[in-house]
Amino acid sequence: MLAEANAAVQAVYNSDWGRIVATLIRSFGDFDLAEEAAQEAFAAAVDQWRDSGVPDSPPAWIIQTARHKAIDRIRRQTRFKEKVESYALELNSTIDEPQYFTNEIPDDRLRLIFTCCHPALAPEAQVALTLRTLCGLQTDEIARAFLVPEPTMAQRLVRAKRKIRDAGIPYVVPDTNDMPARLDAVLTVIYLVFNEGYAATRGEPLMRLDLCSEAIRLGRIVRLLMAPQPPTEATALVALMLLHDSRRAARLDEAGDIIILEEQDRSLWDHQQIAEALPLVEEALAGRPGPFALQAAIAAQHCQAERAEDTDWPEIVRLYDLLEHLQTSPIVSLNRAVAVAMVDGPQPALTLIDALAATGDLEDYHLLHAARADLLRRVGAGAEAAKSYKRALALATNESERRFLERRLLEVSLPS
Repeated sequence: MLAEANAAVQAVYNSDWGRIVATLIRSFGDFDLAEEAAQEAFAAAVDQWRDSGVPDSPPAWIIQTARHKAIDRIRRQTRFKEKVESYALELNSTIDEPQYFTNEIPDDRLRLIFTCCHPALAPEAQVALTLRTLCGLQTDEIARAFLVPEPTMAQRLVRAKRKIRDAGIPYVVPDTNDMPARLDAVLTVIYLVFNEGYAATRGEPLMRLDLCSEAIRLGRIVRLLMAPQPPTEATALVALMLLHDSRRAARLDEAGDIIILEEQDRSLWDHQQIAEALPLVEEALAGRPGPFALQAAIAAQHCQAERAEDTDWPEIVRLYDLLEHLQTSPIVSLNRAVAVAMVDGPQPALTLIDALAATGDLEDYHLLHAARADLLRRVGAGAEAAKSYKRALALATNESERRFLERRLLEVSLPS
């Protein structure tokens, strides 16, 4: 029973942490209280589900238990006595009643994103706080994504929560007049949620499909909120996520190991989803294309190629040139270098990556070292490639990625 309880708790955490915390924040208006109560409820679930079995509606059980945990915390603070009484009246006596599944709950995640993306917060804090509350990422994982030390990220999160509390930032989706000021941050957050689902930071599975699906759903809602003329970047983001997500069935083999893009079975791609996305790419490119539009155009080049060798790599390099001019970023430069390798060969790309590595901006980014290792492998520098693969392995925390890197390391380490 313990193994079953642990598996059930982990499944709920992976699929519903963001919804649960968002619901608790709406109920109590306190980020820290919501997270702490949710964590206590998950801990309680392991013990109680082991003895009494997994309830019919695990997320509802967690939410109701967390609400009681939160109220217990508030009760210990006498100055909140009146607030406790008002909260208590709203609760039902049973803890497993499936009130979690109501029509209003899914909107809590969008409210949470708009709350976290308030202009009063620093841009990096907006994104970091949303990743923490919506995806359940740990502080060290978020710090790694932002390429900053963990204590620095911890302080950003503390300051952001305090700012929301002290400034009384409302937990609402703003009206259309206030929405543009938050749009860029909201779209960035949604895409980072998708990215975490597409290539999970930590753990066994490469993908968290719940996060991918939720990010696409939220992107669609934001686009609809700004109809009849949604901003091109909102349209582009939906297209970009649809195109990446269309390849999900071909990204892993039966053992859960990574299949690189060039070797994927393209018949497994979701061509209906690709067909939906391509007109959105054209729509986004018709105006003044932004970063998401250019990324969507790059993804479209891959998805339109019937075979890997049909990919228009020169056009992809051109699009990366535009993207790098529009959005200076070491990640963009790294991706551009990989595309250059497909056009001009590995040596020119290796020169670009070595120059990028010399800046130190991506020293702790495992994909930089993995890309460098692959280029070294292709030019026959096996010993140097092995060093880069080992560095990438030391930094990678997803088990699927680690197995891929281990296989590559073994290949370059075998005597020729």
